[in-house]
Amino acid sequence: MPSALPATVAGRDGPPHAVGRERRRPQAIARALVALTKPRIIELLLVTTVPTMLLAQRGLPSVRLVLVTLIGGTLAAGSANTINCYIDRDIDAVMKRTARRPLVTKQGVITPAEALAWGIVLGAVATALLGLMANWLAASLADAAILFYVFVYTLLLKRRSPSNIVIGGAAGCFPVLVGWAAVKGTVALPAIVLFAVIFLWTPPHFWALAMKFRKDYAAAGVPMLPVVAPAAVVTRKIVWYSYAMVAATLALAPYAGWIYGTAALGLGGWFLIEAHRLHAQVRADSAAVPGGGEPHPRPVPMRLFHLSIGYLTLLFVAVAITALLPWGRW
Repeated sequence: MPSALPATVAGRDGPPHAVGRERRRPQAIARALVALTKPRIIELLLVTTVPTMLLAQRGLPSVRLVLVTLIGGTLAAGSANTINCYIDRDIDAVMKRTARRPLVTKQGVITPAEALAWGIVLGAVATALLGLMANWLAASLADAAILFYVFVYTLLLKRRSPSNIVIGGAAGCFPVLVGWAAVKGTVALPAIVLFAVIFLWTPPHFWALAMKFRKDYAAAGVPMLPVVAPAAVVTRKIVWYSYAMVAATLALAPYAGWIYGTAALGLGGWFLIEAHRLHAQVRADSAAVPGGGEPHPRPVPMRLFHLSIGYLTLLFVAVAITALLPWGRW
């Protein structure tokens, strides 16, 4: 198996003075630093944080606490994502989906050493901000998310196990714990249930994307489940995880209230219909291929991928509404 640490790429690990001055303009550096943090992924993480804080407070926490938690969470997630870009720059160069990341392109705006330093600084600032202005439990949970994403997912599992995203995806569940801890100073059962919801949501969400970019992952030597298993097996597991996810969302209903419970039931049915639809379509395509081989690739998984983002967003909107409307409780 390939090493978890990438080999040095010629011309990319050189000192900053090796980069042309015209490519080191402050604006270009700033854009590259922001791109390393993967802002679009951070947006989805923050969507889960604020509703969790509202639920913990059963109302509106202080604006100061919300801003501190959001900024700290953004910096922590940016730290993990930046270090991930540093470690994975060799496989990012092979995959079309990631070929435009700052450490992969030949523009040389940011060196790998600078990217690593940027990631470490972001994590340190996130820790200090959350610890000093929220509480140290929230800061510790944010640190745990960074360490889990870097060491468990990126270094240990991603290049070695088809279960990489199942286990490693837990890193993306920590924002709900951070949000709850920032408000309460503890971690309670509702926060753990929300953690479980995101944990079970992650495989269907990511496997749908990996089905679309299966050739990319195969070329990079990353054993994502769609690379090592037939498409019908992948979609069957997507259905299983989808049922478990919906069950977890309903487990929060006794605490969150009937408005949330109704929304969770409706949204869950919507997700399950689409998961079954994908599985049925893949099975039909597989049956149409002589000898039961792999079906011709079609962009059908991306429908579930995009739906999963909308699903999670709407589910946490329901959490927020329930927290703000006292008559929405049981």
